[in-house]
Amino acid sequence: MPGDSEDPNTDVQYHLEVGPDDVADAVLLPGNPDRLEKIVACWDDHEFRAHHREYRTATGTYEGTPLSVTSTGIGGPSAAIALEELARVGCETFVRVGSCGAIQPEMAVGDLVITTGGVRQEGTSHEYVRADYPATADYEVVCALVAAAERLGYDYHTGLTMSADSFYAGQGRPGFDGFEAEGSTDLVAHLREANVKNIEMEASTILTLASIYGLRAGAVCTVYANRETGEFRTEGESRAAETASLAVHLLAEMDRVKREAGAKQWHAGLTLE
Repeated sequence: MPGDSEDPNTDVQYHLEVGPDDVADAVLLPGNPDRLEKIVACWDDHEFRAHHREYRTATGTYEGTPLSVTSTGIGGPSAAIALEELARVGCETFVRVGSCGAIQPEMAVGDLVITTGGVRQEGTSHEYVRADYPATADYEVVCALVAAAERLGYDYHTGLTMSADSFYAGQGRPGFDGFEAEGSTDLVAHLREANVKNIEMEASTILTLASIYGLRAGAVCTVYANRETGEFRTEGESRAAETASLAVHLLAEMDRVKREAGAKQWHAGLTLE
């Protein structure tokens, strides 16, 4: 394990086992390592670069734009490690690509949820910054994800995502032998009334850390279940993968247009060809 006095930016990273030459500037972040196969299936080309523990990394191109993908495993702690170590080797843009449970009745299984901000129910981000610090998605990433979903013709929703540390008690589900955590019975109803769109386990950690470090981050998840209607099917996973990949390509085009226009930020006065 590297010592505190060593420069972690120059080394192959301890958990991910990647160095600066292994990854592109933009990285997709699925949780499940097996999801990489579905993500790279829509790319022009790819090469697997590392696989250690839950962290699996591939790098390639989509419509000629370089990009990488690194799985994070489940939850905020492992997602934070992935973002930390990818940032150390030069990555600047992060897009979580995952699955989620929807909690608004109009959201169908297979729809996409593009996160604009996060409810920080997970604990990892609280070890970085005070509890009232917001978990916000970078607006350029949100714009690129929306544009990608529109271009691909996929149904999507935008809004707030709640990230939890627990799949069971923390998401209002009973634990072993019917155990119910305090407040879990009303959790989903309260979130629904507050217009939160979905529940998952990594987005708010990724968004918070990216904001702290001045990096770009966003999230797009496929709805696997609707907690209001009871509908559940594992379908549409490739839609989030393709949307995120196209969004990275669009972000590269947005960056090019900004440079040519001398603009610091993307805005409505700038257009893509």
